[in-house]
Amino acid sequence: MSSDDLRATRLAKVAQLRELGFNPYAYRWEQTDHAVDLQKKYADLPNGEEVEVEVSVAGRVMLQRILGKLAFFTLEDETGTIQLYLDKKKLDIEMAEVDANAFKHLKLIDRGDIVGAKGSIKRTEKGELSVNVQQYTILTKSLQPLPDKWHGLTDIEKRYRQRYVDLIVNPEVRETFRRRALITAAIRRHLDRQGFIEIETPVLQTEVGGADARPFITYHNTLEMDLYLRIATELHLKRLIVGGFEKVFELGRLFRNEGVSTRHNPEFTTIEIYQAYGDYNDMMTLTEGIVVAAAQAVSDTLQITYQGQAIDLTPPWRRVTMHDLVLEHTDLDFNQFQTLEQAKAAVKAMGLADIQGCGSIGELLNEVFEQKVEETLIQPTLLTDYPIEISPLAKPHRSKPGLVERFELFIVGREHANGYSELTDPVDQRERLEAQAARKAAGDLEAQGVDEDFVLALEYGMPPTMGMGMGIDRLVMLLCDCASIRDAIAFPLLKPEAHSQD
Repeated sequence: MSSDDLRATRLAKVAQLRELGFNPYAYRWEQTDHAVDLQKKYADLPNGEEVEVEVSVAGRVMLQRILGKLAFFTLEDETGTIQLYLDKKKLDIEMAEVDANAFKHLKLIDRGDIVGAKGSIKRTEKGELSVNVQQYTILTKSLQPLPDKWHGLTDIEKRYRQRYVDLIVNPEVRETFRRRALITAAIRRHLDRQGFIEIETPVLQTEVGGADARPFITYHNTLEMDLYLRIATELHLKRLIVGGFEKVFELGRLFRNEGVSTRHNPEFTTIEIYQAYGDYNDMMTLTEGIVVAAAQAVSDTLQITYQGQAIDLTPPWRRVTMHDLVLEHTDLDFNQFQTLEQAKAAVKAMGLADIQGCGSIGELLNEVFEQKVEETLIQPTLLTDYPIEISPLAKPHRSKPGLVERFELFIVGREHANGYSELTDPVDQRERLEAQAARKAAGDLEAQGVDEDFVLALEYGMPPTMGMGMGIDRLVMLLCDCASIRDAIAFPLLKPEAHSQD
């Protein structure tokens, strides 16, 4: 039977229910119990015994069997499943005033319908904990059939496009998003206990900054001006530090008009954190604490597995400079190079590709790291002391010329967080932003201009400050063992279905 035929059959049942005087789309149901709570409470109930206590459950019918004068429905709510035990004799007595043919009308229920049921608790002779139903009601008649019960919804594209169906038939997907909520709540609690406050900053901005990324552009009709969706929350949170707040953060959405991959979605969630009077060493310690708090919210151990790889999140994590790690993996000591040409010659001898765009030794060092080292960092590693050329918002290193006090956290070969001792010198900041503006003028779509108001804010004085941004989606991927970022985002961006094969 085609999907159109199945829908027509269900629409006919809707009409039949209405003819019988029943509303197939109810207004409410008094749900007093959930499946998981009942399973726990009556875990020791022996086979064949019943408890005369009234419970009221509601959920979606996932499996149904009508066998003569008995019927067995598997009901699934948010927490799990429980069986409905429906006895014709009992229903005919208990529901006589409401529906004299209550058992017969069970045939109007299809897999996928949402029902409510009241009754006592019993464990069948075969050991299945059940609600011995005295009364049931169809709360919502489903018009669309669910995917095959044995194979489920396996088409990856359809799972993301019809996430609501994915959530219905794949309980582990619901669990991922439940755990995601626990992770973000734990992060907020961890910061709240340390005196941080969350302040929301603008999503629509007249100037974008805080990262190298191509922004989305929109237009305000009344003001007759272009606006940009934010690519970072950094510059506004730093304004708050200038204004006298000492510990601030925001956990929210960012938008970058860039490619889509298993690690990238144009709309994604980060947390950015700024604290006065600390430096990047303090922020590395805070970062460890945040990840540990998130992990403990969803697991009782810091020994986790990601895509078959064992990961130990126990602090302290390894802290190593970019120079030392590149030397360790490639035998190239970038401290010895006097000129860019000399460095490029050594790198070319290794067979590295795509280095023509590197205009400095620092950029070349970063390129070698990304191509040769990054994917090897499986265990938590805090990579420190980056070249100044690729870090326009970080404070110069206090003892290493040409470097800045910056770190990135790598786990399973990918970046999870990025932090600095923040640049507080307004003159230095202007020079670096102007260098970025020159790149933008030369055609770099990811470079940003000079945010004059931000520079003005720095001229009023920002105290020594540490800052960090962390990708929440990637953290959820790690802690929930998601292979793709789309598995960690409830509704990832997709092309309209008509163009999905373009």
